[in-house]
Amino acid sequence: MAYLVQTSSRLDLSKSKKNWIQAAIKSPGALGKKAKKKTKKGTIPAKELNRLAKSKNPKTRRQAMLAKTLKKISAKRKKKQY
Repeated sequence: MAYLVQTSSRLDLSKSKKNWIQAAIKSPGALGKKAKKKTKKGTIPAKELNRLAKSKNPKTRRQAMLAKTLKKISAKRKKKQY
């Protein structure tokens, strides 16, 4: 499986697979500003993420899909701890 690391404006697949999340997140909070609905904690509900994942804007679509992926990773980690 190839991992993505951002170098300038192009993705370099040969770089470290360890820090792919840090490379993928360019502007933290940008998707939250685009979302119409948020909870008090600032999280975006799953229904809203699904709506954003179908956006016409490709950047918004990518951000929403990454958010869904990170949400799954977080849920797996929490489940693993208990």
